[in-house]
Amino acid sequence: MTPFEVGLLMTGVLLVLVVMGMRVAFAAAFTGLVGLIVFFSMKMGFERGFFVALKMAGTIPHSKSVTYSLSVLPTFILIGFLAFYAGFTKQLFEAAKRWLGWLPGGMAVGTVFSTAGFAAVSGASVATAAVFARVAIPEMLAAGYSKRLSAAVVAAGGTLASLIPPSAILVIYAILVEQSVGKLLIAGFLPGVFSAFIYVGIIVGVSAWRGDAPAVKGFTWRERFASVPGTLPIIAVIGIIFCSFFFGLATPTEAGSLGAFVVLVVAFAKGMKLGQLGQALHETAKLTVMIFTLIWGVLVYVRFLGFAGLPDAFKDFIVALEFSPWIVMICILLAYAVLGMFMDAIGMLILTLPVVYPAVIALNGGEAVSAADSAFGMSGEACSIWFGILVVKMAELCLITPPIGLNCFVVSGVRPDIPVQEVFRGCVPFFIADVLTIAGLLAFPSIITLLPSLM
Repeated sequence: MTPFEVGLLMTGVLLVLVVMGMRVAFAAAFTGLVGLIVFFSMKMGFERGFFVALKMAGTIPHSKSVTYSLSVLPTFILIGFLAFYAGFTKQLFEAAKRWLGWLPGGMAVGTVFSTAGFAAVSGASVATAAVFARVAIPEMLAAGYSKRLSAAVVAAGGTLASLIPPSAILVIYAILVEQSVGKLLIAGFLPGVFSAFIYVGIIVGVSAWRGDAPAVKGFTWRERFASVPGTLPIIAVIGIIFCSFFFGLATPTEAGSLGAFVVLVVAFAKGMKLGQLGQALHETAKLTVMIFTLIWGVLVYVRFLGFAGLPDAFKDFIVALEFSPWIVMICILLAYAVLGMFMDAIGMLILTLPVVYPAVIALNGGEAVSAADSAFGMSGEACSIWFGILVVKMAELCLITPPIGLNCFVVSGVRPDIPVQEVFRGCVPFFIADVLTIAGLLAFPSIITLLPSLM
């Protein structure tokens, strides 16, 4: 048996374990370790190969967890939980309702923009959906909105956290492909805003057609301006993070730490209790450990893939295809859409990128290619950023599609009176909106590459 055949076999075992319900982190670590043992046993005998494989697998958690880039994750996650326990979400939603409620489906439009605002301090799609399921859905139902639309808006709006900085999943992508964390986070800003406006267009159009989302009127200009101060802490954090990245004033970790400090000070000024701080720290620790465990487990598998030669083989296969690079790219994105129906976003990206990313870069012409000589009309670095945003947007799409559709399950879990089937049905217009967004990002890559190119 060749190393390549062992790689294919263990990849098949990994997929079977994941489909059977084993956690991606443990399934990847197990198959990666077994694969390493088999590989080194073939080279130097079982006894010696077994211990070499164990030592190699054992060094990965430490070597990867001490990477400076990973330290940004806990700070971004902490900002989101502090903002939640400080009650910033209610103030953000109230301001959006007062300023945008007059539109057809105005409260739903306000929910989209308030989820986008909270996404800019949380970076976690599931957390955003869970928070606004508690804050926004009761208000929309009280205003006469249908349960289907109310739940779907929250589930879809929560996905914006995957793109709008600070995004945890973009940080993970940057670390895996060894690109600038700051540039990737900045690159997600315009696509996130673009996606939000397409959501708004869909909501206004559907609401005007169906009439099941009445406008909310009656707010005076005085009441509107009175709601603005409550949004200032979030605006301040957004400004700190964006300016730090764009102008190079601080590293992502420093910007995240400063943002968390600002939110903490304002939260205490607004009366947050020590118990709530403890809950925020506890939730931050739990989510951080989950993400780190996933990274550790999958990187053991990735190390094995490198020895098996699967990334190079897949890259050569993709480059040799007699199709337009654009057709190949669309097929890759469609494959992500299918895979995302059965896996969570972070696990899907961590498992596939070590194989798919080198193939996409090679398809464009390589890491050192110039824009003039490339297949997609952009340099190797720009292609890396462009592909990252596209893949993350595909991960967003999978958060509202069955059978996994994690955001839909979260919303239904918070609101047991709304069946998950209703949430999925309500998300159909937002699925169409996401398809339009992805088409726009494919047709106009500058939406993604403009801001990073100015840094």
